[in-house]
Amino acid sequence: MRFELLGPLRGWRASAELDLGWPKQRTVLAALVLASGRTVSRPDLVDVVWGDNPPPSSASLVHTYLGRLRRVLDPDPRTTTRVLVSGRSGYALQLAPGQTDLEVFRAGLEDARRLAATGELTGALEGFDAALALWRGEPLGGISGTWADRQRTRLAEMRLAAVEDRADVLLRLGRYAELVAEMTALVAEYPLRERLRALLMTALHRGSRQAEALAVFADARRLLADELGVDPGAELQRAYRAILNDTAALDEPAGTAQVPPEAATTPVLPRQLPPTTRHFVGRRTELTMLSGILDDAVRRIPAGGPATVIILIHGTAGVGKSTLALHWAHRVACRFPDGQLYVNLRGFDPNGPPLPVEEAARGFLDALGVPPHRIPPDPQAQAGLYRSVLAGRRMLVVLDNAHDVDQVRPLLPGDPATPVVVTSRTELTGLIALDGAHALTLAPLPVPEARDLLLAHIGSGRIAAEPQAVDDIITRTVRLPLALSVFAARAAAHPTFPLRVLADELTAASGGLDALDGGHAAANVRAVFSWSYQRLSPPARYLFRLLGVHCGQDITVPAMASLAAVSADRARRLLAELARAHLVAEPTPGRFTCHDLLRAYAAELARDTDTEADRHAAIRRGLDHYLHTAYAAAMLLRNMRDPIALPPPAPGVVPERLSDLDRALEWFAAEHPVLLAAVRQSNLAGLHHHTWALAWTLTNFQERRGYWRDWVAVASAAVAAARHLDDPAKEAAAHRLLANAYLRLERHADARSHLALGLDLFERLVDDGGQADIHHSLARIAERVGDYAAALHHAERAYELYRAAGDPRGTVAGLNGIGWCHTLLGNHRTALEYCRQALAGTPAGNLHGQAAAWDSIGWAHHQLGEYGPAEQAYRQAIALYGTLRDRYNVAATLVNLGDTHHGCGALAAARDAWTEALGILRELDHRDVEQVATRLRQVDIEEHRPCVGQHNS
Repeated sequence: MRFELLGPLRGWRASAELDLGWPKQRTVLAALVLASGRTVSRPDLVDVVWGDNPPPSSASLVHTYLGRLRRVLDPDPRTTTRVLVSGRSGYALQLAPGQTDLEVFRAGLEDARRLAATGELTGALEGFDAALALWRGEPLGGISGTWADRQRTRLAEMRLAAVEDRADVLLRLGRYAELVAEMTALVAEYPLRERLRALLMTALHRGSRQAEALAVFADARRLLADELGVDPGAELQRAYRAILNDTAALDEPAGTAQVPPEAATTPVLPRQLPPTTRHFVGRRTELTMLSGILDDAVRRIPAGGPATVIILIHGTAGVGKSTLALHWAHRVACRFPDGQLYVNLRGFDPNGPPLPVEEAARGFLDALGVPPHRIPPDPQAQAGLYRSVLAGRRMLVVLDNAHDVDQVRPLLPGDPATPVVVTSRTELTGLIALDGAHALTLAPLPVPEARDLLLAHIGSGRIAAEPQAVDDIITRTVRLPLALSVFAARAAAHPTFPLRVLADELTAASGGLDALDGGHAAANVRAVFSWSYQRLSPPARYLFRLLGVHCGQDITVPAMASLAAVSADRARRLLAELARAHLVAEPTPGRFTCHDLLRAYAAELARDTDTEADRHAAIRRGLDHYLHTAYAAAMLLRNMRDPIALPPPAPGVVPERLSDLDRALEWFAAEHPVLLAAVRQSNLAGLHHHTWALAWTLTNFQERRGYWRDWVAVASAAVAAARHLDDPAKEAAAHRLLANAYLRLERHADARSHLALGLDLFERLVDDGGQADIHHSLARIAERVGDYAAALHHAERAYELYRAAGDPRGTVAGLNGIGWCHTLLGNHRTALEYCRQALAGTPAGNLHGQAAAWDSIGWAHHQLGEYGPAEQAYRQAIALYGTLRDRYNVAATLVNLGDTHHGCGALAAARDAWTEALGILRELDHRDVEQVATRLRQVDIEEHRPCVGQHNS
């Protein structure tokens, strides 16, 4: 089955075209196809079809349309594979990749842009032409309505960007006459699109038609001034100056933004490779093979080699895949001066699911220095940004412990200068067949190298003294490096023990780790673990078993102390005992982890040794530790936040003390993956209050860092937990948390749906404060969509309810919200009255509230032309935001302050404010940099000074 969206909506099953029904039914289908497999709720479908004016029977009509579509898409009711599927949250289409022309178009564009980036211009041009040929007219033809118009605008912008990228390729190929003809027609159709004019100017100039190129600029300048009251942007200005100077600046593609020297930031050079083992031996053949693959790929790059070099190391658990990958990566790291990225994908984690792709991509983007506000919420967009950031860099990427191809493929760069090493217990045949991965199947060590590994640990004397015992050890450990290393650690710890005694102990230990492939190998690895475990002190054995019930991948000393109900000093000593036995590792100071096999073994021991009650008590202590520490951190992040009631921690739990805001942020950043795992564990353990409260504590941190999808996940868990608790108040609050997360993702319909559920519950509870919070969020949604009158209505309702609830914090926030809505509506005097009341009523400790009120006051004064009071208000807000170390809001308010100075003719003061703001925004790598730089260029023009971009040239 396939669908066409890039023209009239059409669908086929094989060669037979489908009857998709009347226009509204087609609209429902279009929404589902565009959702690309994501679930679309029935309220969202109502919004798609009718917008803000649905008929009373809209829900019933949508149900009818879906029923008709199901009969078209799934005509055989006996089949078990459905195209149109439904669930509690809505409807989705199950389509394979490439079943829509839009997906084919996007994939073609990605390939064409990759070829263009690597200089394969002929292939890139063919790719662009093939992708653009998929367009058959106006997209979603025959479908009307506001939603369809928005989608058409979005798709048309996508097509026009592709046309511009194709034009860049034509420019680089020297096909100037052809490009002039195409760009002339497009400029006539899109007269205000500056990139098209820059391309036309460049093509004319390179075609020795300089006068015509300058005429295009003059026409653009006149049109922009008449229509928009602005000057040409940076791209047109660059093209103009280059034509006047007849410089080589135009040798760059016209669509390539050139950053002034002072705008360039020092690139982040991540060095994420974990340390390699001290006792690495052997693997000479494999190391030579890996280096040979890399050398061959480097030689082939100039001749059009593969876009991405992928090396797959696979084999059974414990065979040393990760150790080999990291040892080789460290050996060749000097060949990748732009850094190395590493992530453990946790493909076979015994205590949780594999690492989500979006979490891995987000970690890489963080490591590459991409600020949170620049990271898009959509996983596909994150993957695209990741590839864009890597483009042109010489880096090495290690994807360790992958579960399947789907977990790997989105993390593959598109640049031949950035090879990827993947390790996995499975063969990942799709990566080999479809992506051209070079596969290296890692076998157990050859006998001589296994002997060398023991020799490195325990010395030549003992090896030479007991050759038969050494042979037996090598045989019984199946030459697995992990098993050999654990055995060697025990032998090294007891230098007086004969190796024969230790070998006999290995033989006596029965059973095997079921997680290992191959029964005989598994049995011996468990035996090694068992006698190593048995030689621990009883407290250390208990600590090791607790790792099997711990929710996260790693654990700190304070968390382990709470989990075991011991002091931090004792936990540190016991962890050191485990480390000496090679049962845990300490990759960073104070943070311990262990191999998946060891964690599986620890979990097995816990099930066999400890009672269910004891295990549940340990889980409770671990969750208490994270909950109470996270709660303290959350209160530091927002010191005026309303507290929630927590039950006292279980005996033995000592939450961590966080002294200030910086320490709280550091703790959240380090523990965020563990906290997500804690939410999942608390849900599985039936500790629903912990689930709800953990979600509450995570909200502010996830909002600051832009972890929108994680926020949705934990807030959804909070909703479910509140329902298990049968606690309407908690459920209502969780609906609001989830709605605010959806609001950040611009999923306004989902946000409104959850706010409606929360409002209904708060109304039943006669909770005025809760209702006020809901209306406050509804005002934010209305503001986002430009409905300022509705925003004012909700802000006023929130204020009334805050007053009824006797909530002074909410009351002043409500007043400021009303004032802000009034200034958006142009009622600036009224806005000032409300914002001044808000400021007067804001408690001294609520610095965020004071800053927000001062900022609103400054904005209203500025709109009235009262520049003196506006300046004073903005300076107050800047000082408060500075105290809070809120650098973005400092910069945003400095921009407003500069606007005020400019408005009253104080150009030097405006430049100072904008320059300071620009410095902060560049440090944050914020998207507003160009807007502020444009203001500074305008000031220079007004004072007849050189452009700011030329100051340091």
